[in-house]
Amino acid sequence: MTDVVLCECFARDGLQHETEFVTTSTKRALIERFAAIGFQRVEATSYSNPKVVPQFADASELLASLARRERVYYKATCANVRAVERALADLEAGFGVTEISLLVSASEAHSQKNLRRPRADQWENVKQMAAAAQGRFRLIGTISVAFGCPFEGAVAPDVVVADAIRFKELGVDHVALGDTTGMATPAAMKELVARLQREAPGVTLIAHLHDTRGTGLVNALAAYEGGVRYFDCSFGGVGGHPAQVKYGGGYTGNVCTEDLVNLFETLGIRTGIDLAGLIETSRFCEDTLGRELHGRVTRSGLNPLLKRAS
Repeated sequence: MTDVVLCECFARDGLQHETEFVTTSTKRALIERFAAIGFQRVEATSYSNPKVVPQFADASELLASLARRERVYYKATCANVRAVERALADLEAGFGVTEISLLVSASEAHSQKNLRRPRADQWENVKQMAAAAQGRFRLIGTISVAFGCPFEGAVAPDVVVADAIRFKELGVDHVALGDTTGMATPAAMKELVARLQREAPGVTLIAHLHDTRGTGLVNALAAYEGGVRYFDCSFGGVGGHPAQVKYGGGYTGNVCTEDLVNLFETLGIRTGIDLAGLIETSRFCEDTLGRELHGRVTRSGLNPLLKRAS
């Protein structure tokens, strides 16, 4: 039993930020380790155009080699109908993912910058992708810049609520609130979550938070206190946007997995993550990228008051 469901995003959202290609065998070792230490959801890859995001040119090869663990959801990002068709082909071949994510931006400017199309066109794209999926996957809708846009500034909560409702109407029951460049506050988080629970019933909310300004953990706690039980995170706080796209001062890193797990477990919020394996895995992620990452707990160790740390 766990109190929260964590999705480890290092192998996709984290690695998309890296300019050097990480070998398929290393990606496989990472993903299998994430599942082994207790993550119930793992973001495995992306069906991106290899010319745009070469890091995931090996998506099908990776999935074909990946050992699966029961009761673990493996996710891939899809940008268009062609990507969904690739996901279906891999599923038919016996090695597909169990989740696919569909993305919209809550602002026009970010949609143009990140997705290269206006919001109206992206929503039509999402509608076609949801239909193409044929109910074969759990669909995850992500709303980027839900708490503020680096280009436009404030984002109206009305837009985010309407987007969540629209996802639900398309059969997308899980919706991630993306704090893409770390502009959320605990108060804004609680207000938006409360409103979504009232106006978009039946939607499972996911907090996809970034630690750009050091507020990732406090916003995660605010989301939990507001009733959110699904969280995305990435070892070492890596990732945020493709290496070819720069915004948010060039650093938009995700909430750091080891720090988030330490916080939850210290508060008695069960994550289901093996704590000894947590630190070992954080160091493996650092070895993979050949540098020290942003995890504080990797340096300091888990909170010594945490009895289950042993």
